[in-house]
Amino acid sequence: MNDDVSNSVSLEQTASEQFLLDAGEIRVLAVLAEKEALTPDSYPMSLNALTNGCNQLTSRDPVMSLSELDVQAILQRLMDEKYVAEVNQAGARVSKYQHRLRMKWSLEQDKLAVLTILMLRGIQTAGEIRTRSGRLHEFSSIADVEAGLQFLMDKYPPLVARLPRAPGTKEARYAPLLSGEVFSESSEASALTGTSTHVSRQDRMTQLEEEVSALRQQVTALSEQFQKFQKQFE
Repeated sequence: MNDDVSNSVSLEQTASEQFLLDAGEIRVLAVLAEKEALTPDSYPMSLNALTNGCNQLTSRDPVMSLSELDVQAILQRLMDEKYVAEVNQAGARVSKYQHRLRMKWSLEQDKLAVLTILMLRGIQTAGEIRTRSGRLHEFSSIADVEAGLQFLMDKYPPLVARLPRAPGTKEARYAPLLSGEVFSESSEASALTGTSTHVSRQDRMTQLEEEVSALRQQVTALSEQFQKFQKQFE
């Protein structure tokens, strides 16, 4: 068995031994970890704040459009698996939520920062992770990021995989393995990744256009309701 096939089989076996997360679950966990570092005064997070964070248009790939009902269902699944804890603070009117990733995977803040950026943005190089993680953890060098990535790859099952260098590039790319997705160790996979990224951007544009259209319809409906209300007093 060649190395490529062996690596693929190994990843499939280890992925099957852990609770696999879907895209919504990964986004919820990543937002909780991100906001814990960025806005500690507002952490743990309410359902409303968490939903807004999941649907944020910046620093997210792909952009999502989750409802509060979607996020509530995701939270319940994550609480069942001990990835999230519900917090009922004294005097608070709503429940709040916090992640348990440090305890679940024995992660220090530098490793958690690396994993969080990968969960929020997908496949990236160590240099990109360092640039984007400054507010979560300040890495003094790319070597420090690579050390964190190696730690995540050495976990059992591994949480991150190193992908082959794309043609014409000097840096390796890294991908989260939380959904159990296995990436091919071939240059063909790099081409496919580029294609999927292009499609993802097109999907985001389509989604934004649909959201604008829906907002316009809501404004029109509200305007009609207001006009009817005015006529009651004429």
